[in-house]
Order: sequence, then structure tokens, then C-alpha cells
Amino acid sequence: MRKGNPSIPSAGEGKRGEQGYLGYLLRQAAGAYRLKVERALDEFGVTQAQFAALTMISAYPDLSNADLARLAVLTPQTVSVIVGNLEKAGSLVRRPHAVHGRIQHLDLSDSGRALLKKCRERVYKLEGELTAGLSAEEERAVRRWLVAVATAEAAQL
Repeated sequence: MRKGNPSIPSAGEGKRGEQGYLGYLLRQAAGAYRLKVERALDEFGVTQAQFAALTMISAYPDLSNADLARLAVLTPQTVSVIVGNLEKAGSLVRRPHAVHGRIQHLDLSDSGRALLKKCRERVYKLEGELTAGLSAEEERAVRRWLVAVATAEAAQL
């Protein structure tokens, strides 16, 4: 039974379905996925944003907070909080930049790498569920399309 206002469609119905605006559908899908990731990582006390930060720091060592904000598509203020919390938890370490005194490089600690490994296992399982009904070519097409959506504005600048 539907909760709330019965005239409001459920996800997948009305404007929340295939006839809806693409931008809204992207947002709806991202919100649903974020909730699944948050639930999957809750046991480890890791949010989706923290997972993104850990992933980017692992992939691109020696990032600054500003670099991390751009890569993880987060605000600098959010990254500052995330980095502080991950540092307090012992998952990352900061090192001063060799030239610029105010810039600090971020790297994962051993416990941060172990945490990321556990989180990745959960997220890879979710990604497998997302792509379960797709052929390899369909998955590549979806990935290409999502990248094109994400980079379209940058190409116009």
C-alpha cells in the first residue's frame, strides 16, 4: 500500500517513469543508488561521499583537498569535513606539500586501505546488481552515455 498522498506516483510511474524528464530520472536513480550504497556501507560507518573520497585518494595519491573536491564532485567544505573525519578515524594521513606550506597531500593509511577494500566489496556487489540485466555492450553504452552527460558542459566551456 502506498504511503502519503495517493495522487503522487511511485518511482517508475507517471513523470517518475519512462515518460519523465531525463534530468529528474537521473536524479531519482542517483538518489536510489546512494541510499543503497549508504545502507551497504553503514556497518563500516562510511558514507557514499567518504567512499568516493577514499576511492579517489587511493586512485590518485598525493591529492590536495581541492583536488579531491573536484574529483569526488563535492564542495570544498564537504571535503574538509570528510578529510577531518577520515583522519580522526585513522583512515588517511596528511603530509605537507614540499613547496606550498598551506597545501597538504592526502594518502590512505594501512587501515584506510583495508577499509576501502571492505567497502569496495560491498559496492562492487551493488554495481553487479545494477548491470545484471545488461549485456557487456549495453553496459559500455550506458557508461559512455553517463560520461558524455557528465562532460558535455565542460566541452562547451
